[in-house]
Amino acid sequence: MKADFNRNFAMAMIITGAFIVSGRGLIAGAQAAETALRPFPQHQSYGTGALFPSRWPAEERDADVVEFYQQWKADYVRKVEGANGDAPQYRVTFGHDQAGRTVSEGQGYGMIITALMAGADRDATTDAKALFDGMWRFARQWPSDGDPRLMGWQIPPDPKGNDNAFDGDADIAFALLLAADQWQDPAYLQAARDVIAGLAESTIGPDSLLPLLGDWVVPNGAEYDQWGTRPSDFMPGHFAAFGRATGDLLWAKVRNRVLDVASALQQEVSPRTGLLPDFVLVEPDGTVHAAPPNYLEGYYDGAYYFNAARVPWRLASDALLEHDPKAATIARHMARWMRIRVKGDPGKIQSGYLLSGLPLPYETENSTLFVAPMAVASMLLPDGQEWLNDMYANIRDRHMDYYEDSVTLLCLLVLSGNFWSPSGALE
Repeated sequence: MKADFNRNFAMAMIITGAFIVSGRGLIAGAQAAETALRPFPQHQSYGTGALFPSRWPAEERDADVVEFYQQWKADYVRKVEGANGDAPQYRVTFGHDQAGRTVSEGQGYGMIITALMAGADRDATTDAKALFDGMWRFARQWPSDGDPRLMGWQIPPDPKGNDNAFDGDADIAFALLLAADQWQDPAYLQAARDVIAGLAESTIGPDSLLPLLGDWVVPNGAEYDQWGTRPSDFMPGHFAAFGRATGDLLWAKVRNRVLDVASALQQEVSPRTGLLPDFVLVEPDGTVHAAPPNYLEGYYDGAYYFNAARVPWRLASDALLEHDPKAATIARHMARWMRIRVKGDPGKIQSGYLLSGLPLPYETENSTLFVAPMAVASMLLPDGQEWLNDMYANIRDRHMDYYEDSVTLLCLLVLSGNFWSPSGALE
């Protein structure tokens, strides 16, 4: 009942041109636009044929996003007490059970979310820009031991060292480009270019042209090298934006490379399901393999598990925003198989599968992490309207933990038409 009231109230605010302000009152949408060039909501068309959940009008989908955003902030965003200087810092935490833990991945998610939600709530301390700037300050407070232009992957850091994780900094750079468009500040654009330069020099294999696992990897190392990579780091839409922002042709090569590897995995390793593994090994001749068990994180490193669950969202977002037919083909393959696997019932999607399609034993939970990204991929299915509607119904008001909720909110932004790609230059 409370969730229904909050959603109806948020929808009323959107329809009347006003937005929720952290429980302190309302602010007109016109006022929000004075500081945000692209205030929420921003309804994108995503190109010919893209589906949206049709059971709910656009205003109700917007209200779902606002409500989810407010809950996400309350659960996971924390102000850092005793930060250096007067400017506040904010961190995205693991929530109530681990409020003192942050990873760069979460900081990147938070910066993208707040840049896109600008205009949805504003006051002197908790508006999206204040949160974004505080998150960026926190990221800069904890540089990687490998490349100081990047962020150390976990806070508090491991005493043995704190190097970067590729996805966290790629999202941070993308968020800074969004901020440059949103608030028209050249400082954001320069900051983004600095992070992108760090990524190019320290986290892309010089021969493989693939994202490294982090700046700690030696390209020709003995145990980990440039030929071992993580498909959830395949962010072709980000790489397109990086190329626009820097003029560096490297990013077009990386973009094409990750799409080629993803396509090869579907053709050679998982032709039936189209699923990609958490980690993959690529031979210099182009042959691809799922990583063996315990390659880096655990026994299911070669399965479609908690890393790879993000792949449908990453690739489908590229197809929707950058109109990329190759990414669309890859994402559709996964979405079609999943619909068949669960007989059109999103509630039967389980938390992990072998690449053959068999569900992983003991992973029976219907996690939003495995539903929401598949919902984004299903926006590309011409015959998938009811399936997409059912998937949206499954995730629109379900809250789980930091990781699931952060990815779900990002997916809801796409599903509602409120995710957009940065230009890479000030207007």
